[in-house]
Amino acid sequence: MEERERPKSGHKLTLTNRNLANITGVKDVISFDVKEILLETEQGMLTIKGQDLHVKRLTLEKGEVDVDGALDSFSYSNLESFEKRGESLFARMFK
Repeated sequence: MEERERPKSGHKLTLTNRNLANITGVKDVISFDVKEILLETEQGMLTIKGQDLHVKRLTLEKGEVDVDGALDSFSYSNLESFEKRGESLFARMFK
C-alpha cells in the first residue's frame, strides 16, 4: 500500500476540563490503552497519561484525534531521540 504524504497543518492541543483533549497535527497513533496513549505528532512524540482513556475520534487523513477520560499528563519528546538509540520504537516499547 502506498503511503500518502499529508500536508503539514501545524500541531494544536486543546484540553477541556481535564477530560477531553482535541489534538491536531497527529501523524500516527503508536499505541494506546486505558492508562497511556502514544502519538507521533508534527512536534514530536506525545505521551498522554491518565485513567479510563479512550480514543473517541481518529482521523489520520486530517491528523486529528480526540481523547476522553481522566487526563493527568501530557509529555513531549523528540522523535529523533527515539530513532537515534539504535533500536526501534517497538523494540523498546515491548521490553
